Amino acid sequence: MDGRSETKTMTAGGALLARMKAVGIDYIFANSGTDFPPIIEGLAEAEAKQVPLPETVIIPHESAAMGMAHGYYLATGRMQAVMAHTNVGLANCAIGAINAATEHIPVLLFSGRTPVTEKGRFGSRTVPIGWGQEMRDQAALVREAVKWDDELRFPEHVGPMVDRASAIARSTPRGPVYMSLPREVLCQPCPVEGLDRPATMAPAVHVPDPVAIAEAARILSSAENPVIFAQHGAGSAEGFAALSALAEQWGIPVCQYWAVQLAIPTDHPMAAAADPKPLLAKADAILVIDALAPWSPDIHALRDGCKVIQLGQDPLFARSPVRYFPSDVTIACDIADGVIALKAAMDGIGKTSAAFRRSEVAATNRVARAETLRKAEAGCGEPMSKEWVSLTLSRAIAGREATVLSELGCLLAPMTLSHHRAWYQEPHSGGLGWSFPAALGMQLADRNRLVVATMGDGSYIFSNPAACHQIAEAMVLPILIVIVNNAEWGAVRQSVVGLYPDGYAAKANRVPLTSLTPVPDFTKIAEASRAYAATVTRGEDLASALEQALRHIHEKKTLALLDVRVRA
Repeated sequence: MDGRSETKTMTAGGALLARMKAVGIDYIFANSGTDFPPIIEGLAEAEAKQVPLPETVIIPHESAAMGMAHGYYLATGRMQAVMAHTNVGLANCAIGAINAATEHIPVLLFSGRTPVTEKGRFGSRTVPIGWGQEMRDQAALVREAVKWDDELRFPEHVGPMVDRASAIARSTPRGPVYMSLPREVLCQPCPVEGLDRPATMAPAVHVPDPVAIAEAARILSSAENPVIFAQHGAGSAEGFAALSALAEQWGIPVCQYWAVQLAIPTDHPMAAAADPKPLLAKADAILVIDALAPWSPDIHALRDGCKVIQLGQDPLFARSPVRYFPSDVTIACDIADGVIALKAAMDGIGKTSAAFRRSEVAATNRVARAETLRKAEAGCGEPMSKEWVSLTLSRAIAGREATVLSELGCLLAPMTLSHHRAWYQEPHSGGLGWSFPAALGMQLADRNRLVVATMGDGSYIFSNPAACHQIAEAMVLPILIVIVNNAEWGAVRQSVVGLYPDGYAAKANRVPLTSLTPVPDFTKIAEASRAYAATVTRGEDLASALEQALRHIHEKKTLALLDVRVRA
């Protein structure tokens, strides 16, 4: 004996979980498999030794796990972790990783790796899938979507690897990262010293460049017809207020074309209609706030000499090979920081002569909004229109602390929404099945908020609804589901008709490859998990159906689903 104390260790699987707690992970959304014995043993070991861990949640499908991590981040700004089973579980995570990458959502994504060895090491292959699930490059399943990937090679790398992954995921532009976990490594003992210390690496976060902000302020303040395009909101409550005030003070219309988050209230005097064409026809200066595709160059043209300012986490969207929108001033920063800095710079310019423009823009927007609401009111029939569903839902949640998610569900334009957490639309990557699990993640993050997930019938099918309903019941997450059911792939039909307005498909009684008839009785799926469910076919019955569903959520604290039949 040399007198030195014995190094304290625990299973590397448990050490990995402990390190995640230290870097700020609240939940691990997990779907386990045969690679998980050291993870499960580590959970039990940590509990026995009273080692703090994130809460581990059993999720019956990996797509739901990714969606919940996505929604939790939207609600809190806190990154969470997903753990999947080898290559097959990781494959189910791929759509969620693509969605997270497109929307700058940081996620710590892990999956096991089939044992490397056939014998001779603790954790070697013991069942046939150990051979069947082997891949030469497992990370390739998600590499195009994630910012960084690595493999755990030695147990003592647990702490440094988690720290590095966390810092990279939370650096701007934020996004998911991936780590593979060979079973033999997870089975080995890992030193516990330092597992509870603060992270050893800080994320790199862009801040607004004062010179670029000043130039952007000069361009906007001197323009005759400036326009703002925003797709991903204003970043925070403070950013939301700053953008609303800036637009009002300077009389600048704000177009939320294909908005994923709300940037200003929908009834704000400067909230323009979603069509960019009339705005671009006369714009001489444009501020683009975190917009992947602020307009469509094939159908929308800029005036000669129009100056364009691009502001966002990744204002040039480096992940997109083809994106040729101009950028005379490029500002890389978090949205809220940039908007607040820009407002301060424009405030310093002094009084503006934008009063006439402000009243003209407000009048144009007022007329457009009145027409939108008129059309929505006219949609109360059997079947009803999507616009009517949107308007009626907006009225039902008025005055409540509520968040609406829409995945090809309710439309933004007819709704009256007034705060930065009011609206989230499906990611521009289009990975379907997002809305339902993202709403569950939001509800988990804020149990006092009303969370409403609206989606098309196809999106509901894609969400693995049996899995999501099981999660809602098991975790007591009483969200409201509104299925806007037109029994078809509506987006596909609209795309066909848009490209071939006078084509054979447009003239056909039924557009090929779009119908979902006969649709299942979705209420039966919800009722299988003891949820409240009802079908609504008449527009005049929708308000009372929503009221009853909301009363159920308030009183019974369980999920409510409405299958709302709408026009194709």
